[in-house]
Amino acid sequence: MSMTQSPSRGRQALPVNFERVELDAILNVYGFFVAAGEWKDYAIDGLTDRAVFSIFRRTAEAPLYRVEKIPKLRNKQGMYQVIAMTGQVLKRGSELRQVLSVFDRQKLKLIK
Repeated sequence: MSMTQSPSRGRQALPVNFERVELDAILNVYGFFVAAGEWKDYAIDGLTDRAVFSIFRRTAEAPLYRVEKIPKLRNKQGMYQVIAMTGQVLKRGSELRQVLSVFDRQKLKLIK
């Protein structure tokens, strides 16, 4: 019996986590905005159905953005998505770097 079987079979599913390559891509974007003074904190959650990287302006606030990995959506709309504080999905897809490109416009504003 596999550890990833459904809880109804008596085993609890393992949490979904980001792989090292995925974290590198996310932290690359995060580091740019930290250096620019825009973002201050982050949190990583590994849940049973998704992994979430939450980005905060200040620690005590709600997250500005959430980068989510939802493996069950891999064959539908793509397993990566960026969600704004309002709950609006800003970008969704199967390639993480392409989904993270939603932050490129903000980078250009900071550079000017």
